[in-house]
Amino acid sequence: MKTVVLLRHGESTWNRENRFTGWMDVPLSAKGQEEAAEAGRRMAAAGLVFDRAYTSYLKRAVKTLWLALEAMDLMWIPVEGDWRLNERHYGALTGLDKAETAARHGEEQVKIWRRSYDVPPPACAAGDPANPANGPRYAALSEAERPRTESLKETVARVVPYWETAIAPAVERGERVLIAAHGNSLRALVKHLDRVDERAILELNIPTGIPLVYELDDALRPRSSRYLAGDDELAAAQHKVAAQGKAAPR
Repeated sequence: MKTVVLLRHGESTWNRENRFTGWMDVPLSAKGQEEAAEAGRRMAAAGLVFDRAYTSYLKRAVKTLWLALEAMDLMWIPVEGDWRLNERHYGALTGLDKAETAARHGEEQVKIWRRSYDVPPPACAAGDPANPANGPRYAALSEAERPRTESLKETVARVVPYWETAIAPAVERGERVLIAAHGNSLRALVKHLDRVDERAILELNIPTGIPLVYELDDALRPRSSRYLAGDDELAAAQHKVAAQGKAAPR
């Protein structure tokens, strides 16, 4: 059996404020830092050990990985960061309050922007300096690779090839892998691994800071998967993610 663990970063400051974050590089909140360390403690208690780790270019995922590995005394393992594990780009919604956006555009429209497979949010204007994809860390990317918005389908189109060319070969070699990333980049991986259809992916909610453990066969198909959390805790955390796109009660 081959082990891969997916870990969504701990709560960020914009998660706490219920804002669309995407490629904006915001830090973990104090709660998010504790979630990250607790994720490491949960993995250590479950007897998990890793040979290699992967993360995005965004500090909330990078620091989650650091804190989790520190809790496991594994900060010495090789770590690879790549932009293709970044969160989905939320375009012109970036920075907006989700509840206020739902009140303005309707909860169903916001759910489509947040959770649908092939409908992207409104795009940033071409050349917009406020678009995080135009920052210096992405200078080596082509114009086509630097998004102005993304659907989940477009996120899958960058995440899955990275899985296939960079991560899967390490797993096939028998390396135990931890991936610290984001709600939508991890949804892209779950869709690929579990063969989730485009309709079902709408309802998939990955909570912050709770490790999702996959055991894969030699063909890298899942034999089992489980969150390192009790049923009640997991249900509450998933409900919290689902509720972020609802308008605030009046």
